[in-house]
Amino acid sequence: MNQSKKKITVYYDGACPSCIKDRENYEKLAGKSGGDVCWFNISGQDTHLRGIGIDPHKALSELHVRDEHEQIVSELDAYILLMSRISLLKPLAWLIGLPVIRPFLSSLYHRMVNRRLKKSGRLKR
Repeated sequence: MNQSKKKITVYYDGACPSCIKDRENYEKLAGKSGGDVCWFNISGQDTHLRGIGIDPHKALSELHVRDEHEQIVSELDAYILLMSRISLLKPLAWLIGLPVIRPFLSSLYHRMVNRRLKKSGRLKR
């Protein structure tokens, strides 16, 4: 049963050390199946991001992924999509999608990202 997954594109902040570390950890866990994920560094790419319908500020404050159907998903939906591609992370992807857990994680995620952006002097709003 050879199921070939279609490629997805992850728009990540290449100027963020923790984002780079997260990417490296994902690639280690994904192994060979990680080849189905294209990583796009959003740093300095505002015009390109606008051209594909992603607000550059939102790209800094939320993970964005273009799925195999060319649809852009963001925030926790992007994490769920990305994590569900790895067997080991599928249960976690399911867990963070639960209606009871999702709002708390979303709030926590935004606080952490805003703190990181503020600390680095890149928070614009």
